[in-house]
Amino acid sequence: MEKDSFVKSVSRALQIMDILSNERHGMGVTEIAKQIGIHKSSVYRLLSTLVEYGYVEQDEETERYKLGYKLLEMSSKLLESIDLRKEAKPYLRELEKLTNEVVHLVVYDQGEVIYIEKLDGNETLRMHSKVGKRAPMHCTAVGKAILAHLPKHVVVDILDRKGLPPHTDYTITDRQMLFQELERVRQHGYALDLEENEYGIRCVAVPIFDHTKQVIAAVSVSGPTIRMTNERIEQLHAQMRMIGKQISERLGYR
Repeated sequence: MEKDSFVKSVSRALQIMDILSNERHGMGVTEIAKQIGIHKSSVYRLLSTLVEYGYVEQDEETERYKLGYKLLEMSSKLLESIDLRKEAKPYLRELEKLTNEVVHLVVYDQGEVIYIEKLDGNETLRMHSKVGKRAPMHCTAVGKAILAHLPKHVVVDILDRKGLPPHTDYTITDRQMLFQELERVRQHGYALDLEENEYGIRCVAVPIFDHTKQVIAAVSVSGPTIRMTNERIEQLHAQMRMIGKQISERLGYR
């Protein structure tokens, strides 16, 4: 197989897995072919290969395809291999015990943040977040905590690609206002999400740095507005900055 043809096949196989990831009940060959815009026979060959290696599986009754458990296995291995989670976990538990609120650990990836750890606390709170889910940077405390410490040209590139779409009426949608907010984050050492991503939810977050002094992650505490008052945030951010510093030091940051 020629190189270009091989690359195209890989690209289409990845497209198929991406499409299937959004379909909980699976899809048929015809549906997939229409979405990708290629012939059903080509889709069937790609699916057969993905099934053979366990990345996709077919329901024997409905004949519909869905993602296979091989991906879950790979995801688990990836998460297990990230030293950040291991090093941060004791501090996240400490934060959970201290606040009884939801605690998140996220990493930066391609202009977004990905939740890699979530502790639910003892208080009742329903949030959209879950491990493995991506979230925007401009309207989340964890995202702003990371954005504030990225090079400006990287931030500009992210905003050019992702824009500043509103998630609530409180989302910052003006670029200059966001830059001012990021400057505040750098000066004070913590970021806030005041119902900017989800109504009724307020968050405070701090950045995590690695041994190269690059920002790679962020930790946050999230709670409902009735509990996450200005006074409580004022009490929390000093403790969170300390925990962010401790996790960074565990990663070699000095």
